Amino acid sequence: MAPVVTIVCNFSQPAPGQPALLSADEANTLFHEFGHGLHGLFRDVHYSGVSGVPRDFVELPSQVMEHWVFEPEVLKVYAKHYQTGEVIPAELIEKLDKSGKYGQGFATTEYLAASYLDMDFHAISGDAADKKVIKFVDQTNNVPANLNVMDFEQQTLGRRGLLKQIPSRYRTTYFNHTMGGGYTAGYYSYIWAEVLDCDAFEAFKETGDIFNQECADKFRKYVLTPGGIDDAMDMYKNFRGKEPGTDPLLKNRGLKSSRNGDFIKAYRLVRLFLYMLNLPDLYYIC
Repeated sequence: MAPVVTIVCNFSQPAPGQPALLSADEANTLFHEFGHGLHGLFRDVHYSGVSGVPRDFVELPSQVMEHWVFEPEVLKVYAKHYQTGEVIPAELIEKLDKSGKYGQGFATTEYLAASYLDMDFHAISGDAADKKVIKFVDQTNNVPANLNVMDFEQQTLGRRGLLKQIPSRYRTTYFNHTMGGGYTAGYYSYIWAEVLDCDAFEAFKETGDIFNQECADKFRKYVLTPGGIDDAMDMYKNFRGKEPGTDPLLKNRGLKSSRNGDFIKAYRLVRLFLYMLNLPDLYYIC
């Protein structure tokens, strides 16, 4: 039986008498959803029960497609002026890329804070090794009814050295993802999928050809086809030949480059020095 996959998007309506045109964000969304579509089309398993993949892996096929959206080789195929046929200027794409990296330090930190908070809430246990950290549990290993969630939040974020000037993206009292939105102890999955997709696209770039057929065939065989038969990390390593690294993600977010490497090292040394001097206020400001 041939698979049937549809992509339904809510794009902007065109003006009367004008063609429907996509914004940059809408083009990105289309590529993203097309990745999910490919995952469904190429999946080849005998039993539907093993067709699904873990939540922290399911966004890899979709997010990796986003990396092609603004590549020059792809832009010249679709990103053309609807009247003149002129390909979108490289200068404009560069501006889009730079603007997308603005504030990524803040965004990454607030997201990771929420991810840690989510994890810690679901790791509360009377058997916890660090009793000083998890001190809210009674002797029956159950979370007490009078748990002060705001105290817990302050403690769990504080012990990780997170900047108090950058709060968690979601505070406990309205963190629906972890309390009822289906992301129980799994809010981290968004950025983990980004680690995977950035590293996967790096595999294509390393060949010198973002359309490399051999690399694409491996991605289809080891990532898109198996469903959930194999462990997600095993599937990725079968494709990549190694576990994913974080450097491609950091570079993609503008948080790492050859030019800012020395600055980051100096910044970390300053923070360490202030911490050793027990100057918490200055430490947090840095």
